[in-house]
Amino acid sequence: MKIQNNIIAAIFWICSFALVHTYALYPAILSIISRIVESDHQELPADLPTVSLVIAAYNEEDVIAEKIENSIALDYPAEKLELIVFSDASSDRTDEIVESYADEGVELIRVEGRVGKTECQNVVAEQVGSEIIVFSDANSMYDPDAIRELIRGFGPSVDCVVGELRYSDDSDVDGESTYWRYERLIKRLESKLGSIVTGNGSIYAVRTSSYVPLPRDAISDFAEPLALIENGSRIAYAPTAIARERTDQSVESELSRRVRIVTRSWNTLSDHTALLNPRQYPVFSFKLFSHKVFRWLSPVFLVGALATSVVLTLVTRGLFYPVVLGFQIVFYLCALVGAISDRVGRQVSSIFHIPYYFVVSNYGMGLALVNFLKQRNIVTWETAERAADD
Repeated sequence: MKIQNNIIAAIFWICSFALVHTYALYPAILSIISRIVESDHQELPADLPTVSLVIAAYNEEDVIAEKIENSIALDYPAEKLELIVFSDASSDRTDEIVESYADEGVELIRVEGRVGKTECQNVVAEQVGSEIIVFSDANSMYDPDAIRELIRGFGPSVDCVVGELRYSDDSDVDGESTYWRYERLIKRLESKLGSIVTGNGSIYAVRTSSYVPLPRDAISDFAEPLALIENGSRIAYAPTAIARERTDQSVESELSRRVRIVTRSWNTLSDHTALLNPRQYPVFSFKLFSHKVFRWLSPVFLVGALATSVVLTLVTRGLFYPVVLGFQIVFYLCALVGAISDRVGRQVSSIFHIPYYFVVSNYGMGLALVNFLKQRNIVTWETAERAADD
C-alpha cells in the first residue's frame, strides 16, 4: 500500500510540476534570464527590400474589401510592395471583390481543389519575385507601419520575423484576450534569448530565398519556423509590427478552432522531432518542450493532478492534499459558473470567465491529442475558424 501511495504521489507531483512549469515557471525563467541579455535592436535598412503581402482567403466576402483597403494604405513604398490574395477555391464573392481591385495592383491567385492554407502558400511562394513574403489572414488589419516594423526585425541569421496580434477592445471573450496578452509576453522574452517557438498566421514574414515548402497537412505558421530553425535560421519577434483582429466569437467557437490548430500542430511537430533533442538544440528544445509540448499535454496533467489529489486526500494525513484538492474544486466551480453565464448570455467577472475559457481550451487540446493519437489531421479551415498559433 505504501508503494502504491508513493507512486500516486509521484504522479501528482509530476503533473503538478509540468503545469506550474509551462504556465508560470517557464515565463519566470525567461524573464530572469532576459534581464541580463542586451536587446537586439535593428535599424531599418536604407534600401528597403521588395515585399509581397500574401493574404489568405476562403469565403471572405465580408472582410476582404476592408483588408485590401487596409493593405493599400500601408506606409511602405508602393513600388516595393505587391499585394496578392490567394483564394482557396472560394465559393462566395471573394474572388469577384478581389478582382475589382486589379487596377490598384492587387493580384488574385485562385487555387482549385480546396487544398488548404499551407498548400496555397506553397503555390504562391513559387511565383513571387520579391525579397520578403509577408503572410496575413483576411481579417487581420495592419497598423500603417506594420510592414516596416517586420522588415526592421531581419537581422543577421534571421530569416523569419513574427509580428504581434492584438484583439480589439470590444472583445467579449475575456479569456482569449488574456491568453493572447500572456502569449505576447512569452514571445517577447523568447525572442530576446534567440528564436521564438512559433509564428502567427495573422502576421509573419519570411525571406523568399529561405522559404521552405511544407507538407499540405502542416500548420504553416508553426511548421515554417521549425523548418527554418532546422536550417540554422533564427526566428525573431517584432512586437511593434501589429495586426489587429476583432474577437466576436463565442468560447464554443474557440473550442473547434483550438482542436483544429493543436491537432495540426501535433502532426507538424511529429515531422520535426529532431528539434526536441537537447543535445542538438539545447536552448530551443527547452523552449519547445516548455511552451508547446507541456502546454498541449496539460489536459493530461490536469486530470492526473485532480485524480491523484483525490486519492491522496483519502489515504494520507495532513492538510496539504485537501487544500490542493479544494483549490481545484473551487477553480472548476468558477469555470462552471462561467459556462452557465455564457449559456444564458450574462456578463460575469473574469474570475469566472477566464477559468471557463481555460477549461474549454484544455478540453480542445485533449480532443486534439486524441486526434493525433488516432492519426487524424485537419487540413482546411472555415471562415469562422481563423488560423493562428495556439
